[in-house]
Amino acid sequence: MKWALPAAILAVAALVVVALVRSRPVVETAPREIAPPPVRVLTVTPTQVDLGVRSQGSVIPVTEADLVSEVAGTIVWTSESFEVGGFFDPGEVLLRLDRRDYELAVASARAALAQAGVGLAREQAEADVAREEWEELGADGEPGPLVLRQPQLAEARAQVEAALANKRRAELDLDRTAIRAPFAGRLRAKRVDRGEFVNRGVPLATIYAVDAAEVVLPVPDSELAFLDLPLGSELGDFGPRVLLRAQFAGGRHEWEGRIARVGGEIDPATRMVNLIARVDDPYQGSGDRPPLSVGLFVDAEVVGRSVESVFQVPRGALVGADRVWLVEEGRLVLRQVGILRADPEVVIVSDGLSAGDRISLTILESAVDGMRVTPQPEPAPTGTRGSAR
Repeated sequence: MKWALPAAILAVAALVVVALVRSRPVVETAPREIAPPPVRVLTVTPTQVDLGVRSQGSVIPVTEADLVSEVAGTIVWTSESFEVGGFFDPGEVLLRLDRRDYELAVASARAALAQAGVGLAREQAEADVAREEWEELGADGEPGPLVLRQPQLAEARAQVEAALANKRRAELDLDRTAIRAPFAGRLRAKRVDRGEFVNRGVPLATIYAVDAAEVVLPVPDSELAFLDLPLGSELGDFGPRVLLRAQFAGGRHEWEGRIARVGGEIDPATRMVNLIARVDDPYQGSGDRPPLSVGLFVDAEVVGRSVESVFQVPRGALVGADRVWLVEEGRLVLRQVGILRADPEVVIVSDGLSAGDRISLTILESAVDGMRVTPQPEPAPTGTRGSAR
């Protein structure tokens, strides 16, 4: 009997619990809806884009030559411009050689010419006497060449011509003791100095012209399509504009030139073509801008063709090589596009897009055609004209 009461209590409690469970209200649960993932969208508009090509290169002179002596002698004088980095004008005397031997040669040549002239005058007088004597004899016909001393006259004339040529050569050699600059330029390297003896044809210095400078710019052959280049001909002043920029003397500076010509071959290993940019008067300073010195390394930007009705799309919006996700009525649509040019940051699309299309800038890993998304507009780039270089 001692266990009867606890058992009864437990039984009553169990019945109460069962009654409570059966009497609780039933809560109906609705299926939970998953919100479409948000994506950033860019509404595209057609624009005009200036295509261009980037490259790099070092400044080189258009004309460079060795300054040589045309006569032998000892250097007795040098110009202040005859120093590395010195500038000079065309025809400016840079060095002088000892003139004394050449002055003596000129004096000797002049004396020889005078002597030959006397010999010619003597032969001419003897020829005149011979003709007079022939006429006094009353002989019929014309006298022969030997009678008129024509061979002797010809020899005397030849001696005069030879003496005159020797005189001119001696005077030319004397003039060549003053070694002049062939053009307006600058001294790059100096090989001799005052007091040294130099022979004919020995290089005295390396000089280059300062009327123009060039930069060889290697570019991929595929990018030539973006430039207005009549291949195979000289461009002169009509080539594409090129902007050269360099960090120099503590600042960033810019010079403008033009593509003067295109290299004659394509590198078979790199498929690169050389564009030769020309800058006139590179040493003509402008304000705080320094001269475009030979050897300066520059970044180049060649201005190319202008194309209209194209779209600029961020490179990150591309799916694969030539597809983008569009958002139409809240759903993703995969669209193939025609790419005119692809740069590291932006892609120029020429086909496959229309004004007002919304491109998804967010690439979802699980994206499928027709998938619902929540578009979040991205501010459009300002301006209607862009550039792609």
